[in-house]
Amino acid sequence: MDDIPLPLPFLLDGAIETALQSQGMTEGTCPAQWILTHPDELLRRQQEFAAAGADALCAPTGDANRSRLSQFGLGDQVDAYNRSLVALTKQAAQGKRVIGTLSSTGLQMPPQGEADIETLVTVYTEQVQSLAQAGVDLFLADSMTNIAEARAAILAVREQTNRPILVSFACDGDGRTETGGDILAALIICQGMGAVGFGIGRFSGDLSDLMEQVQRLSCDSQIPLMVLPHLDASSIAWKPEAVAASAPVFAQAGVRICGGGASAPHIAALRAAMDAIDFSRFDGDGDWEESSGLPCASEREARFISPLIDVGEDVFCSPHFVEDLLAAEDAPTGANKIVLEDEDDLDIFAANQYMIQEALCLSSDNPILLEKALRLYNGRAFYDGTGALEPETLLPLVEKYGLIVL
Repeated sequence: MDDIPLPLPFLLDGAIETALQSQGMTEGTCPAQWILTHPDELLRRQQEFAAAGADALCAPTGDANRSRLSQFGLGDQVDAYNRSLVALTKQAAQGKRVIGTLSSTGLQMPPQGEADIETLVTVYTEQVQSLAQAGVDLFLADSMTNIAEARAAILAVREQTNRPILVSFACDGDGRTETGGDILAALIICQGMGAVGFGIGRFSGDLSDLMEQVQRLSCDSQIPLMVLPHLDASSIAWKPEAVAASAPVFAQAGVRICGGGASAPHIAALRAAMDAIDFSRFDGDGDWEESSGLPCASEREARFISPLIDVGEDVFCSPHFVEDLLAAEDAPTGANKIVLEDEDDLDIFAANQYMIQEALCLSSDNPILLEKALRLYNGRAFYDGTGALEPETLLPLVEKYGLIVL
Protein backbone atom coordinates (compact mmCIF):
# COMPACT_ATOMS: atom_id res chain seq x y z
CA MET A 1 0.00 0.00 0.00
CA ASP A 2 3.01 2.30 0.14
CA ASP A 3 2.84 3.44 -3.48
CA ILE A 4 -0.75 4.71 -3.57
CA PRO A 5 -0.68 8.37 -4.69
CA LEU A 6 -2.85 9.41 -1.74
CA PRO A 7 -2.15 10.01 1.93
CA LEU A 8 -3.57 7.18 4.00
CA PRO A 9 -5.89 6.98 5.83
CA PHE A 10 -8.07 9.15 3.61
CA LEU A 11 -11.55 10.50 4.37
CA LEU A 12 -13.95 11.38 1.58
CA ASP A 13 -17.08 13.46 2.00
CA GLY A 14 -20.62 12.22 2.36
CA ALA A 15 -23.14 11.09 -0.23
CA ILE A 16 -23.89 14.53 -1.65
CA GLU A 17 -26.81 13.54 -3.87
CA THR A 18 -28.45 11.76 -0.94
CA ALA A 19 -27.99 14.92 1.11
CA LEU A 20 -29.46 17.11 -1.62
CA GLN A 21 -32.57 14.97 -1.89
CA SER A 22 -33.58 16.35 1.49
CA GLN A 23 -33.30 19.83 -0.02
CA GLY A 24 -35.77 19.21 -2.80
CA MET A 25 -33.91 17.28 -5.50
CA THR A 26 -36.57 14.75 -6.42
CA GLU A 27 -36.17 11.36 -8.04
CA GLY A 28 -36.45 11.51 -11.81
CA THR A 29 -34.84 14.91 -12.18
CA CYS A 30 -31.45 15.40 -13.79
CA PRO A 31 -29.08 15.73 -10.79
CA ALA A 32 -26.50 17.84 -12.62
CA GLN A 33 -29.13 20.23 -13.92
CA TRP A 34 -30.84 20.56 -10.53
CA ILE A 35 -27.56 21.24 -8.77
CA LEU A 36 -26.52 23.94 -11.22
CA THR A 37 -29.85 25.69 -10.71
CA HIS A 38 -29.42 25.39 -6.91
CA PRO A 39 -25.66 26.00 -6.48
CA ASP A 40 -25.99 27.38 -2.95
CA GLU A 41 -27.43 24.08 -1.73
CA LEU A 42 -24.41 22.20 -3.07
CA LEU A 43 -21.92 24.69 -1.67
CA ARG A 44 -23.51 24.63 1.78
CA ARG A 45 -23.50 20.85 2.03
CA GLN A 46 -19.99 20.47 0.66
CA GLN A 47 -18.64 23.18 2.96
CA GLU A 48 -20.20 21.33 5.89
CA PHE A 49 -18.45 18.11 4.83
CA ALA A 50 -15.13 19.94 4.46
CA ALA A 51 -15.49 21.57 7.87
CA ALA A 52 -16.30 18.17 9.40
CA GLY A 53 -12.86 16.88 8.35
CA ALA A 54 -13.18 15.39 4.87
CA ASP A 55 -9.83 15.23 3.06
CA ALA A 56 -11.49 15.52 -0.35
CA LEU A 57 -14.82 16.51 -1.87
CA CYS A 58 -16.47 14.55 -4.67
CA ALA A 59 -17.80 16.68 -7.50
CA PRO A 60 -21.40 15.52 -8.15
CA THR A 61 -20.65 14.54 -11.74
CA GLY A 62 -21.67 10.88 -11.60
CA ASP A 63 -24.67 11.29 -13.90
CA ALA A 64 -23.03 13.93 -16.12
CA ASN A 65 -22.00 11.51 -18.87
CA ARG A 66 -23.44 11.75 -22.39
CA SER A 67 -25.65 8.69 -22.02
CA ARG A 68 -27.34 9.93 -18.85
CA LEU A 69 -27.58 13.58 -19.90
CA SER A 70 -29.13 12.55 -23.23
CA GLN A 71 -32.13 11.20 -21.34
CA PHE A 72 -32.93 14.83 -20.49
CA GLY A 73 -32.03 16.28 -23.89
CA LEU A 74 -28.69 17.53 -22.56
CA GLY A 75 -26.25 15.23 -24.34
CA ASP A 76 -24.37 18.14 -25.87
CA GLN A 77 -23.68 19.68 -22.44
CA VAL A 78 -21.18 17.14 -21.10
CA ASP A 79 -18.20 19.49 -21.04
CA ALA A 80 -20.11 22.49 -19.69
CA TYR A 81 -21.85 20.54 -16.92
CA ASN A 82 -18.73 18.73 -15.73
CA ARG A 83 -16.62 21.88 -15.70
CA SER A 84 -19.29 23.84 -13.83
CA LEU A 85 -19.82 21.15 -11.20
CA VAL A 86 -16.07 20.85 -10.59
CA ALA A 87 -15.75 24.63 -10.31
CA LEU A 88 -18.46 24.72 -7.63
CA THR A 89 -16.84 21.87 -5.72
CA LYS A 90 -13.45 23.58 -5.87
CA GLN A 91 -15.05 26.67 -4.39
CA ALA A 92 -16.33 24.62 -1.46
CA ALA A 93 -13.11 22.62 -1.09
CA GLN A 94 -10.91 25.63 -0.38
CA GLY A 95 -7.72 23.86 -1.44
CA LYS A 96 -8.68 20.32 -0.48
CA ARG A 97 -8.59 17.61 -3.14
CA VAL A 98 -11.47 17.42 -5.60
CA ILE A 99 -12.57 14.07 -7.01
CA GLY A 100 -14.18 13.61 -10.41
CA THR A 101 -17.04 11.17 -9.95
CA LEU A 102 -18.03 8.68 -12.64
CA SER A 103 -21.10 6.50 -12.44
CA SER A 104 -23.32 4.25 -14.52
CA THR A 105 -24.08 5.04 -18.16
CA GLY A 106 -27.23 2.93 -18.16
CA LEU A 107 -25.96 1.07 -21.23
CA GLN A 108 -25.93 -2.72 -21.23
CA MET A 109 -23.71 -5.25 -22.97
CA PRO A 110 -24.96 -8.59 -24.39
CA PRO A 111 -27.05 -10.49 -23.59
CA GLN A 112 -29.03 -7.73 -21.81
CA GLY A 113 -28.18 -4.99 -24.32
CA GLU A 114 -26.27 -4.09 -27.46
CA ALA A 115 -23.48 -1.83 -26.17
CA ASP A 116 -19.86 -2.90 -26.55
CA ILE A 117 -16.78 -2.04 -24.53
CA GLU A 118 -15.63 0.67 -26.94
CA THR A 119 -19.00 2.43 -26.70
CA LEU A 120 -18.65 2.51 -22.91
CA VAL A 121 -15.03 3.66 -23.06
CA THR A 122 -16.01 6.45 -25.47
CA VAL A 123 -18.74 7.71 -23.13
CA TYR A 124 -16.38 7.76 -20.16
CA THR A 125 -13.48 9.20 -22.17
CA GLU A 126 -15.48 12.29 -23.08
CA GLN A 127 -16.34 12.89 -19.43
CA VAL A 128 -12.86 12.07 -18.14
CA GLN A 129 -11.31 14.58 -20.52
CA SER A 130 -13.65 17.32 -19.28
CA LEU A 131 -13.03 16.47 -15.64
CA ALA A 132 -9.26 16.35 -16.12
CA GLN A 133 -9.27 19.72 -17.88
CA ALA A 134 -11.41 21.11 -15.06
CA GLY A 135 -8.62 20.13 -12.66
CA VAL A 136 -9.81 17.18 -10.59
CA ASP A 137 -7.08 15.52 -8.55
CA LEU A 138 -8.33 11.95 -8.91
CA PHE A 139 -11.33 9.93 -10.04
CA LEU A 140 -13.93 7.76 -8.34
CA ALA A 141 -16.07 5.27 -10.26
CA ASP A 142 -18.80 5.26 -7.66
CA SER A 143 -21.32 2.55 -6.79
CA MET A 144 -20.89 0.72 -10.08
CA THR A 145 -23.47 -1.94 -10.84
CA ASN A 146 -21.65 -4.05 -13.43
CA ILE A 147 -18.05 -4.88 -14.22
CA ALA A 148 -18.20 -3.81 -17.88
CA GLU A 149 -18.79 -0.18 -16.92
CA ALA A 150 -16.18 -0.30 -14.17
CA ARG A 151 -13.59 -1.65 -16.61
CA ALA A 152 -14.51 0.99 -19.18
CA ALA A 153 -14.15 3.75 -16.60
CA ILE A 154 -10.73 2.49 -15.55
CA LEU A 155 -9.57 2.25 -19.15
CA ALA A 156 -10.78 5.78 -19.91
CA VAL A 157 -9.00 7.27 -16.90
CA ARG A 158 -5.75 5.40 -17.43
CA GLU A 159 -5.69 6.11 -21.18
CA GLN A 160 -6.44 9.82 -20.83
CA THR A 161 -4.71 10.88 -17.60
CA ASN A 162 -2.03 9.94 -15.10
CA ARG A 163 -4.40 10.51 -12.17
CA PRO A 164 -5.45 7.70 -9.86
CA ILE A 165 -8.86 6.07 -9.92
CA LEU A 166 -10.78 4.56 -7.03
CA VAL A 167 -13.67 2.14 -7.66
CA SER A 168 -16.64 1.32 -5.49
CA PHE A 169 -19.49 -1.09 -6.24
CA ALA A 170 -23.10 -1.24 -5.15
CA CYS A 171 -23.99 -4.59 -3.63
CA ASP A 172 -26.33 -6.34 -1.23
CA GLY A 173 -25.60 -8.02 2.08
CA ASP A 174 -24.39 -11.16 0.30
CA GLY A 175 -21.84 -9.22 -1.73
CA ARG A 176 -23.81 -9.48 -4.98
CA THR A 177 -24.10 -6.62 -7.43
CA GLU A 178 -27.33 -5.64 -9.17
CA THR A 179 -26.29 -7.73 -12.18
CA GLY A 180 -25.53 -10.80 -10.04
CA GLY A 181 -21.75 -10.51 -9.87
CA ASP A 182 -19.66 -11.18 -6.79
CA ILE A 183 -18.01 -8.13 -5.23
CA LEU A 184 -14.83 -10.20 -4.79
CA ALA A 185 -14.65 -10.83 -8.55
CA ALA A 186 -15.01 -7.08 -9.10
CA LEU A 187 -12.10 -6.42 -6.73
CA ILE A 188 -9.85 -8.91 -8.52
CA ILE A 189 -10.61 -7.38 -11.92
CA CYS A 190 -10.34 -3.73 -10.90
CA GLN A 191 -7.12 -3.99 -8.92
CA GLY A 192 -5.56 -5.95 -11.78
CA MET A 193 -6.40 -3.07 -14.13
CA GLY A 194 -4.77 -0.43 -11.95
CA ALA A 195 -7.41 0.91 -9.57
CA VAL A 196 -5.60 2.28 -6.50
CA GLY A 197 -8.48 1.67 -4.11
CA PHE A 198 -11.58 -0.53 -4.12
CA GLY A 199 -14.62 -0.82 -1.94
CA ILE A 200 -18.31 -0.75 -1.31
CA GLY A 201 -20.53 2.22 -2.10
CA ARG A 202 -24.31 1.87 -2.18
CA PHE A 203 -25.14 -1.02 0.16
CA SER A 204 -28.46 -2.68 0.93
CA GLY A 205 -27.42 -4.80 3.92
CA ASP A 206 -26.89 -3.86 7.54
CA LEU A 207 -23.67 -2.94 9.31
CA SER A 208 -22.76 -6.53 10.20
CA ASP A 209 -23.25 -7.55 6.56
CA LEU A 210 -20.96 -4.73 5.47
CA MET A 211 -18.28 -5.89 7.89
CA GLU A 212 -18.59 -9.44 6.57
CA GLN A 213 -18.11 -8.33 2.96
CA VAL A 214 -15.11 -6.17 3.85
CA GLN A 215 -13.53 -9.16 5.59
CA ARG A 216 -14.04 -11.23 2.41
CA LEU A 217 -12.35 -8.57 0.32
CA SER A 218 -9.45 -8.15 2.73
CA CYS A 219 -8.18 -11.69 2.11
CA ASP A 220 -7.36 -10.93 -1.53
CA SER A 221 -6.93 -7.18 -1.70
CA GLN A 222 -3.55 -5.80 -2.68
CA ILE A 223 -4.83 -2.20 -2.67
CA PRO A 224 -6.48 -0.14 0.08
CA LEU A 225 -10.10 -0.97 0.72
CA MET A 226 -12.84 1.63 0.89
CA VAL A 227 -16.12 1.87 2.76
CA LEU A 228 -18.29 4.57 1.20
CA PRO A 229 -21.85 3.46 1.91
CA HIS A 230 -24.70 5.72 0.85
CA LEU A 231 -26.26 5.46 4.26
CA ASP A 232 -29.86 5.51 5.35
CA ALA A 233 -29.62 8.04 8.16
CA SER A 234 -32.92 6.84 9.63
CA SER A 235 -31.43 3.45 10.52
CA ILE A 236 -30.07 3.08 14.04
CA ALA A 237 -27.23 0.93 12.68
CA TRP A 238 -26.15 3.80 10.43
CA LYS A 239 -26.13 6.51 13.08
CA PRO A 240 -22.82 8.42 13.19
CA GLU A 241 -21.75 6.89 16.48
CA ALA A 242 -22.41 3.33 15.24
CA VAL A 243 -20.50 3.91 12.02
CA ALA A 244 -17.58 5.47 13.88
CA ALA A 245 -17.51 2.60 16.39
CA SER A 246 -16.97 0.17 13.53
CA ALA A 247 -13.93 2.05 12.21
CA PRO A 248 -11.32 -0.01 14.11
CA VAL A 249 -12.80 -3.25 12.75
CA PHE A 250 -12.70 -1.89 9.22
CA ALA A 251 -9.15 -0.63 9.73
CA GLN A 252 -7.97 -4.08 10.79
CA ALA A 253 -9.51 -5.51 7.60
CA GLY A 254 -7.53 -3.15 5.39
CA VAL A 255 -9.92 -0.22 5.02
CA ARG A 256 -7.93 3.00 4.56
CA ILE A 257 -10.45 5.14 2.69
CA CYS A 258 -13.80 6.01 4.26
CA GLY A 259 -16.75 8.26 3.60
CA GLY A 260 -20.48 8.16 3.12
CA GLY A 261 -23.46 9.25 5.13
CA ALA A 262 -25.86 12.00 4.22
CA SER A 263 -24.79 14.45 6.92
CA ALA A 264 -21.73 16.23 8.25
CA PRO A 265 -22.04 14.45 11.66
CA HIS A 266 -21.24 11.15 9.91
CA ILE A 267 -18.04 12.64 8.49
CA ALA A 268 -17.11 14.28 11.80
CA ALA A 269 -17.60 10.99 13.66
CA LEU A 270 -15.48 9.12 11.12
CA ARG A 271 -12.80 11.82 11.27
CA ALA A 272 -12.51 11.49 15.05
CA ALA A 273 -12.51 7.70 14.89
CA MET A 274 -9.87 7.54 12.15
CA ASP A 275 -7.62 10.03 13.92
CA ALA A 276 -7.69 7.83 17.01
CA ILE A 277 -6.54 4.67 15.17
CA ASP A 278 -2.91 3.65 14.81
CA PHE A 279 -3.18 2.28 11.28
CA SER A 280 0.45 1.18 11.25
CA ARG A 281 -0.51 -1.70 13.54
CA PHE A 282 -2.50 -3.24 10.71
CA ASP A 283 -0.18 -2.66 7.77
CA GLY A 284 1.15 -5.71 5.98
CA ASP A 285 1.37 -7.07 2.48
CA GLY A 286 -0.84 -9.95 1.41
CA ASP A 287 0.37 -12.90 -0.63
CA TRP A 288 -2.02 -14.38 -3.16
CA GLU A 289 -0.01 -17.50 -3.84
CA GLU A 290 0.21 -18.41 -0.17
CA SER A 291 -3.41 -17.61 0.66
CA SER A 292 -5.87 -18.30 -2.13
CA GLY A 293 -3.90 -18.96 -5.30
CA LEU A 294 -3.59 -16.71 -8.33
CA PRO A 295 -6.66 -14.46 -8.62
CA CYS A 296 -8.61 -14.77 -11.85
CA ALA A 297 -12.26 -13.89 -12.30
CA SER A 298 -15.10 -14.32 -14.71
CA GLU A 299 -17.58 -11.49 -15.02
CA ARG A 300 -19.48 -12.82 -12.02
CA GLU A 301 -17.26 -15.14 -9.99
CA ALA A 302 -13.82 -15.08 -8.40
CA ARG A 303 -11.64 -17.97 -9.51
CA PHE A 304 -8.30 -18.86 -7.90
CA ILE A 305 -5.90 -21.04 -9.82
CA SER A 306 -2.64 -22.86 -9.25
CA PRO A 307 0.35 -22.14 -11.52
CA LEU A 308 0.15 -25.86 -12.37
CA ILE A 309 -3.52 -25.79 -13.39
CA ASP A 310 -4.70 -28.12 -16.18
CA VAL A 311 -6.42 -25.84 -18.69
CA GLY A 312 -8.12 -28.66 -20.54
CA GLU A 313 -8.87 -28.85 -24.25
CA ASP A 314 -8.42 -25.86 -26.55
CA VAL A 315 -11.67 -24.11 -27.49
CA PHE A 316 -11.55 -22.48 -30.92
CA CYS A 317 -13.86 -19.68 -32.07
CA SER A 318 -15.54 -21.86 -34.66
CA PRO A 319 -19.21 -22.25 -35.63
CA HIS A 320 -19.34 -24.77 -32.78
CA PHE A 321 -17.96 -22.33 -30.21
CA VAL A 322 -21.02 -22.31 -27.95
CA GLU A 323 -21.24 -26.10 -27.78
CA ASP A 324 -17.48 -26.44 -27.24
CA LEU A 325 -17.49 -23.79 -24.52
CA LEU A 326 -20.39 -25.44 -22.70
CA ALA A 327 -18.51 -28.73 -22.81
CA ALA A 328 -15.37 -27.08 -21.48
CA GLU A 329 -17.34 -25.42 -18.67
CA ASP A 330 -18.61 -28.85 -17.62
CA ALA A 331 -15.12 -30.40 -17.62
CA PRO A 332 -13.51 -30.76 -14.16
CA THR A 333 -10.38 -28.77 -15.02
CA GLY A 334 -11.30 -25.47 -13.35
CA ALA A 335 -10.34 -23.44 -16.41
CA ASN A 336 -11.20 -22.87 -20.06
CA LYS A 337 -8.64 -22.19 -22.79
CA ILE A 338 -9.90 -20.13 -25.72
CA VAL A 339 -7.61 -19.85 -28.74
CA LEU A 340 -7.75 -16.76 -30.98
CA GLU A 341 -6.45 -17.08 -34.52
CA ASP A 342 -7.92 -14.15 -36.48
CA GLU A 343 -10.06 -11.00 -36.18
CA ASP A 344 -13.32 -12.86 -36.80
CA ASP A 345 -12.68 -14.87 -33.64
CA LEU A 346 -13.05 -11.70 -31.58
CA ASP A 347 -16.67 -11.22 -32.63
CA ILE A 348 -17.58 -14.76 -31.61
CA PHE A 349 -15.73 -14.40 -28.32
CA ALA A 350 -17.31 -11.03 -27.49
CA ALA A 351 -20.85 -12.19 -28.24
CA ASN A 352 -20.59 -15.27 -26.00
CA GLN A 353 -18.17 -14.34 -23.24
CA TYR A 354 -21.04 -13.94 -20.76
CA MET A 355 -21.26 -17.77 -20.71
CA ILE A 356 -17.81 -18.09 -19.12
CA GLN A 357 -17.88 -18.95 -15.43
CA GLU A 358 -14.57 -20.74 -14.84
CA ALA A 359 -11.10 -19.19 -14.94
CA LEU A 360 -10.18 -18.23 -18.49
CA CYS A 361 -6.91 -18.86 -20.30
CA LEU A 362 -6.64 -16.71 -23.44
CA SER A 363 -4.17 -17.93 -26.02
CA SER A 364 -2.89 -16.36 -29.22
CA ASP A 365 0.45 -16.06 -30.96
CA ASN A 366 -0.68 -12.64 -32.22
CA PRO A 367 -0.16 -9.99 -29.50
CA ILE A 368 -2.63 -7.60 -31.17
CA LEU A 369 -5.38 -10.23 -31.09
CA LEU A 370 -4.57 -11.10 -27.50
CA GLU A 371 -4.82 -7.47 -26.40
CA LYS A 372 -8.11 -6.99 -28.21
CA ALA A 373 -9.52 -10.09 -26.51
CA LEU A 374 -8.35 -8.87 -23.11
CA ARG A 375 -10.01 -5.53 -23.75
CA LEU A 376 -13.27 -7.29 -24.59
CA TYR A 377 -13.23 -9.72 -21.67
CA ASN A 378 -15.18 -8.62 -18.62
CA GLY A 379 -13.03 -10.69 -16.31
CA ARG A 380 -9.40 -11.27 -15.41
CA ALA A 381 -7.73 -13.88 -17.60
CA PHE A 382 -4.43 -15.76 -17.56
CA TYR A 383 -1.86 -16.85 -20.15
CA ASP A 384 -0.47 -20.33 -19.62
CA GLY A 385 2.94 -19.76 -21.19
CA THR A 386 2.57 -22.36 -23.93
CA GLY A 387 2.30 -19.78 -26.72
CA ALA A 388 5.04 -17.99 -28.63
CA LEU A 389 4.73 -14.56 -26.99
CA GLU A 390 7.75 -13.31 -25.05
CA PRO A 391 7.56 -11.83 -21.51
CA GLU A 392 8.37 -8.31 -22.73
CA THR A 393 5.37 -8.51 -25.09
CA LEU A 394 3.08 -9.66 -22.31
CA LEU A 395 4.18 -7.10 -19.70
CA PRO A 396 2.03 -4.20 -21.04
CA LEU A 397 -0.97 -6.54 -21.01
CA VAL A 398 -0.25 -7.46 -17.40
CA GLU A 399 -0.10 -3.79 -16.41
CA LYS A 400 -3.16 -2.62 -18.34
CA TYR A 401 -5.56 -5.54 -18.17
CA GLY A 402 -4.30 -7.53 -15.19
CA LEU A 403 -3.31 -10.52 -17.32
CA ILE A 404 -1.76 -13.25 -15.18
CA VAL A 405 1.17 -15.03 -16.79
CA LEU A 406 2.02 -18.53 -15.62
